[in-house]
Amino acid sequence: MFSLKSPRRTAARTAVVALAGAACAAMMAGSADAIVNGKDPTQRYPSMVSIPVTGVDDPTFKGVCGGSLIDSKWVLTAAHCVDPTLVTLDGTVRIGSEWRKSGGTVRTAAKTVSLPGYRNGEGAGPNLNDVALIRLNRPVAEKPIRIADRPGQPGTPTRLLGFGTIDDTPDPTKWVFPDRLQELDTRRGAVSECAPGFADSTRLCTISQVPKAMACNGDSGSPQLQQDRKGRWELIGVTSGPGAPGVRCGESPGLYTSAPAYVGWIHEVIGRND
Repeated sequence: MFSLKSPRRTAARTAVVALAGAACAAMMAGSADAIVNGKDPTQRYPSMVSIPVTGVDDPTFKGVCGGSLIDSKWVLTAAHCVDPTLVTLDGTVRIGSEWRKSGGTVRTAAKTVSLPGYRNGEGAGPNLNDVALIRLNRPVAEKPIRIADRPGQPGTPTRLLGFGTIDDTPDPTKWVFPDRLQELDTRRGAVSECAPGFADSTRLCTISQVPKAMACNGDSGSPQLQQDRKGRWELIGVTSGPGAPGVRCGESPGLYTSAPAYVGWIHEVIGRND
């Protein structure tokens, strides 16, 4: 959820690391957990997208963001995942696979559009207007996920997905990223359960239902889901950052950009660029 800065730059600014963007690495031997105390997927998520990125400050920094397929040619992600001051896209994205580097459908990222007014909070405050769209070069056959009409009330069960680090150490050289998608059961939190000024109607406070667990570095842009009245998953949030400053991932609430809050802008961009 978290910092997209390179390890060298981020190491000098430990507080930023807590929960803001994407990163890279290899599977930690002997552990299948990720997201930070998540678990292997219990079902298929055809709309899940992995987005390889490279650090701007350090081209050797190879990372990943997540995203959600919301149309046959469009992916919804976090604006800081396509922020050219932080990262460059590696050119392709992978749709519909539970594996970060294999399976699913691979497409080229043909265009990115960030929400006007996006601002990176850099750890001291929340990321603002942290949502972006990626247009694929060709349609895919995977089923897009529907954006919910509105997020559920505080207390509503939700689920997070992502390929983020399983170790929330503040040392970015020790981040460990799984090859396999991870999920975590959470709930909508009240605005008051995040730090003052972090959550509001466009930024959803999110609380883990598992001790010492939350999305972390590498989960940025990944989905937060809730179930509709028929039990089908629908999209409510985009992993954005921490719900409190200076706290490690597993000890902090999460902050998710509300997808329903920006659905008008999303439809406008797709209609104008499809």
